[in-house]
Amino acid sequence: MDSTSAPSTTRSSVRGKCDPTWSRVLEEVNDGKSSFKCLYCGKVYKGGGINRMKRHLAGVKGDVESCRSVPYDVRFQMGENLKEIEIHASGGNLGRGNSIGPSRVSSKFNLGKRKVVCEMDKYFAPRTTLGAQLGIKSLLATKEAMKRVDMAIARFMYNACIPLNAVNSNYYQPMLNAIAFVGLGYMGPNYHALRVPLLKEAKREVQIITDNRQRTLINFLVYCSKGIIFIRSVDASDMVKDAIFLFNLFDEIVKWVGPENIVQLVTNNDVNYVAAERLLCGKYRNICWSPCTAHYLNLMLKDIGEMNHVVNLAKRASQITMYIYNHVYLLSWLRKRKGWEKLCVQAN
Repeated sequence: MDSTSAPSTTRSSVRGKCDPTWSRVLEEVNDGKSSFKCLYCGKVYKGGGINRMKRHLAGVKGDVESCRSVPYDVRFQMGENLKEIEIHASGGNLGRGNSIGPSRVSSKFNLGKRKVVCEMDKYFAPRTTLGAQLGIKSLLATKEAMKRVDMAIARFMYNACIPLNAVNSNYYQPMLNAIAFVGLGYMGPNYHALRVPLLKEAKREVQIITDNRQRTLINFLVYCSKGIIFIRSVDASDMVKDAIFLFNLFDEIVKWVGPENIVQLVTNNDVNYVAAERLLCGKYRNICWSPCTAHYLNLMLKDIGEMNHVVNLAKRASQITMYIYNHVYLLSWLRKRKGWEKLCVQAN
């Protein structure tokens, strides 16, 4: 029997290969063609090189399926490694032995003393993330110390009368992560910082959702088990918002989210929106449409407010309010009477 008829199989060693992905895959060479086996899920992929396996471990959708057995820390590390490769892509192609990973450490010299600046932290997931590896301080912390931290948070919330469902906010745990990262000695923002500069910064972050320039914006939000998530905002000021345009726009969003992930669509009850939703529900049988209740109530209250007796009542109530606020003695007297506290609110 000719020995060349059987495929020759060799297993390459990961030694000498500095990319961190090599320690998590096994390369097999059959007849000069390489195939890669994931050491976590056992799946084998032919071609694509080590970068394809890196996308497999990082959970990047595309030409390879995500690994469902990889630890969270490894997935986070592979994702950060891919981001750095994209940043350094302009510097040249990456060879098989090149290192773009956690082993990159830069050093500086200051006054004769060596100071090492390490970039490895960004390759590890936040320590408070579910499934992430705990830090040494967290492992050595006693139950009494953890209880003191919990009680400090609880006393603050009780004293400030903060609703307990505030801990379900998406910003609650990231806030604690940021404080833990800074460490001992961090002083929280004062009243002025929360009231002026930080409020302006937060306002700039959400200006994409709200617009004050009289533009027609169509905002898309998704409600799921995690809460309401903003997806996209479309400026439709210079577009004809007919049924066909709205149908194509909604269809694009549905395809991005995934028709199998959508149960119901809620829009206002304008004629064009109703016609567009009928076309969309005809294309996707599993999706149903419902009009927005808030939009219905706004239209009803607008019609009620245009009734003659309601207009007269609102006008007389406005005159009474103006009379009270223009007479300081009467305003002070009414604020002391039971039942008038909420009506006569002191203006700031």
